[in-house]
Amino acid sequence: MPSPTQKALAKVPGPLRPFLVQHRSLVKFLLVGGTCFLLTMAINYALRFTVCESKPLVALTVANAIATVASYLLNRQWSFRSEGSHKEAIPFFVVSALAVGVNDLPMAVSRYLFNLRTPHVSHFTGEVSDFLSGMIIGTLVAMAFRYWAMKRFVFTTTRGSEVSESAETSTPVH
Repeated sequence: MPSPTQKALAKVPGPLRPFLVQHRSLVKFLLVGGTCFLLTMAINYALRFTVCESKPLVALTVANAIATVASYLLNRQWSFRSEGSHKEAIPFFVVSALAVGVNDLPMAVSRYLFNLRTPHVSHFTGEVSDFLSGMIIGTLVAMAFRYWAMKRFVFTTTRGSEVSESAETSTPVH
């Protein structure tokens, strides 16, 4: 019985399949990112329309922090399951904390440097600016940073090489 991945690949045009297979961790990373983007957006707007109505940057930060936990679990179990070990939780959350700051920076600049907030602009203009700077630009920049940093600092070794290295070190020398 074909796996869900094999079923999905069967629907992809032939010339694109080798690229997707070769870059499968990137494809999985992007799917996890898309899922967490939707989660971030839902939490962000739920907070903005309730308890953080006057604090949109706080709402975005909290939403990103919650989505980071989901991202860790999904990336650990699916995107990078053959890479690294369970020792990467602390570096993952350090990289993710930096990425939350990277994600918040465009919104902070648009709101507090360019004054794209009420009363300086209309409510609609402020909302559009917050969405574009925080949810779109911030997410794209943070996503690029996360992918680079996860591959470089967090999920750095494959489990297969880890197993072979531990087997080599545990084999007695005669």
